[in-house]
Amino acid sequence: MDFSSESAANDTAAPILTSLESWVSHLVASKRSLSSIEHVLRANEIVTLARAHLETSVITSSRTSFIRTAMAAQLRTLDTVHEHSKAVELEGAEEYKEVLRTVEEADQRLNDTLDRLRTTIVETSLRPETDQRKSLLDFVDECGVDQLLSSVQESANAAQEAHAELIETNSNFQNDIDRVWKLLEKSRTPNRPFLNHGTSLEGSDYGELSQFSLPDILQNMDDRAKDMADNLESLVNHFDLCVTAIRHTEGGGDAARRMADDLPASMDVGEAVAGPPPEPISEEEKHEMLEILAKDADQVDEVVAEIREHIGEMEIQLNRVNAYVSQLDQESADTTKAFQYLDGMGTRLHAFVAQSQVFAMRWDDEKAKINEKMDELESLGHFYAGYVTAYDHLLVEIGRRQFMEQQMDKVLQEAMRRLDVLHEEDSAKREAFKSSYGDFLPVDIWPGLTNAPLRFDAQPVNGIEKVPDISKSVIQRAIRRVEGKA
Repeated sequence: MDFSSESAANDTAAPILTSLESWVSHLVASKRSLSSIEHVLRANEIVTLARAHLETSVITSSRTSFIRTAMAAQLRTLDTVHEHSKAVELEGAEEYKEVLRTVEEADQRLNDTLDRLRTTIVETSLRPETDQRKSLLDFVDECGVDQLLSSVQESANAAQEAHAELIETNSNFQNDIDRVWKLLEKSRTPNRPFLNHGTSLEGSDYGELSQFSLPDILQNMDDRAKDMADNLESLVNHFDLCVTAIRHTEGGGDAARRMADDLPASMDVGEAVAGPPPEPISEEEKHEMLEILAKDADQVDEVVAEIREHIGEMEIQLNRVNAYVSQLDQESADTTKAFQYLDGMGTRLHAFVAQSQVFAMRWDDEKAKINEKMDELESLGHFYAGYVTAYDHLLVEIGRRQFMEQQMDKVLQEAMRRLDVLHEEDSAKREAFKSSYGDFLPVDIWPGLTNAPLRFDAQPVNGIEKVPDISKSVIQRAIRRVEGKA
């Protein structure tokens, strides 16, 4: 603030100081205001510190930004690797569910067939009388079925175990990636873009502090420091004017020293008014000087308050800069820690990639085994289903044989009846011949002359076949099942 220029611009003339005590009082107040030089020196120190922080922050931020950019690219690559392994995991899970569904369906079909065998009781007439009642299942060795199902279960368990290992590996790797991202986000500087799996770090302004940048703050500090220096210079000029006025007043030095006795030692104004008398000035010059001095004296406190306001704002800004730089340092430390952890992940990457390959190979192997056992299971199910169907056909065959036996018996009975008729007719005619001509023929002319007629008896040539006695209702049900009507 320029006291003289402002005083000249003021239309209202302040009363000219006429009291020596008033002049000395203004001299003491002016001397006291010069203590503001400490604030000015502090402002210069703050600007120097802020400039050093700016240089440091640029280096730290650039280095951290470079590392974070490189790490983000590597993390996105690791995300891609993890997504591929996750796809293998999910595909394996879907295939495993489909295989289990197929196995369960085949097992259910086999159990349904076995239930049919269990509930189908063999007709007692087919078995010896000493046998207990049995079902079709009693003629099947279930050990083979149990062994086959056990083998399928073992392969399924092995595949599930390999899949669980892959899930655990994928989860651990995902946790490692998330941990690195969290370390990068832990002490993110204000307005730094939030780093996630899809954020690009390129083109981001890492020098931002809230809505202000450090260069802007430094410029603001420079402006405030310059303003404080100008104000201090105005205070010095005002003090010089006070000294000049005192020295041009008779007894001014003695009065200043008397008033200074009540001030601290650091506020010595006696030296300022000491020395040889100044060169005389005209009354007009003296009047003009006193008029300016009177006007400037009213603004000393305002200028000092303005200097204090500036230094207060600069201290606040310096605290913000210090906090920001500390945050940058912490971010750099966390970034370094994240980088070290990421470097450790690199040593485990091969094992992670290999795990998905191991699972794929194990799953293909176990899946081939399961499919092979499934073919056997299906064949066994078809065989047992054929067993049930064959039993129904057996019952139908027995019914057919019963019918044929009945037909043969009818034919045989009819033939025996006709043979008996022919035998009686032959016997009657032989007797008639014997009565008519027997007395005339010698007995030894033909030995068979007196033989009885032939008689026939029907007997099976390959033994007696005993067809089981099964009721027609049982056979009819079997026929309906064979024909698909039951």
